[in-house]
Amino acid sequence: MTTQRPSGILIVDKPADITSAGVVNRIKRFPEVKKVGHTGTLDPFATGVMVCPVNEATRLSRFFLHSWKTYDAVMVLGTETDTQDATGTIVSTHELPAIDRRMIQDAADRFQGEISQIPPAYSALKHKGRPLYEYARNGTPVQKPARPVTINRVSIEDIDLPEIRFTVCCSSGTYIRTLCTDIGSVLGCGGHLKHLRRIESSGFKIEEAEPLKTLEDLAAQGRFSEKIVPMAHALRGMRAYTADKALTERIKYGKIIYQHDVDGIPETDYIKIIDAQENLLAVICPSKSGDRFDYCCVFHHA
Repeated sequence: MTTQRPSGILIVDKPADITSAGVVNRIKRFPEVKKVGHTGTLDPFATGVMVCPVNEATRLSRFFLHSWKTYDAVMVLGTETDTQDATGTIVSTHELPAIDRRMIQDAADRFQGEISQIPPAYSALKHKGRPLYEYARNGTPVQKPARPVTINRVSIEDIDLPEIRFTVCCSSGTYIRTLCTDIGSVLGCGGHLKHLRRIESSGFKIEEAEPLKTLEDLAAQGRFSEKIVPMAHALRGMRAYTADKALTERIKYGKIIYQHDVDGIPETDYIKIIDAQENLLAVICPSKSGDRFDYCCVFHHA
């Protein structure tokens, strides 16, 4: 059944002092929004890009969850906190050794590539159905095992000791505050995260994001859909195929799509099928059973 609700991706510039769930709850109040999600949590004090699928686009969340993310961050050397960031309680202080830019960059470079990172005790990761921060606040912190993450690059941008501003491009699931603590440990003085701003996620840059307040104002005027990125356009980097009438009919009735139905498109992980108006009809992927494709999700348009 065709829906009249706008569906697509909102690129939100998250403000500080609100949880990612709080951002989602505020978008849920927009007229015509029935469903909304997000594709990567930001800590309450952090700001920047949140990719929020709206209505039917929530079915596309899986394609954004494991994307690369880029952050602008400030770490403070010489002070460690229980949360590894500026919101926590100071647990130790150390004098700064004689360090220069090369030493700091060398320390950061030790964490580039695929590494094992221990998640912080104060995090939203779950243990027996409860977030870790609840255990930590109750004085019974739970230590999760290290898990693999990938840090593509760390670039030192500015040094005004004890503060260091840097940018980092990393895989989903990387904790920047843990990275700050680890870099501080290598330098022999400890450290914590003071500032964090996500400047890119899922291929969307901060310049494309709209402040939450701006989106709320537009929603009050019935105009927030002006800022929605259409579903087909949101799947950046995914190979596209424009369906003819015959293929559109096959998709409409859920018929099997064979390799010859998308002639000229090599088998890839995913293919987005669009119509002549660039509406997203379906996302498909190669089937393990032979010369055919499986449906990942299907959308119907008037």
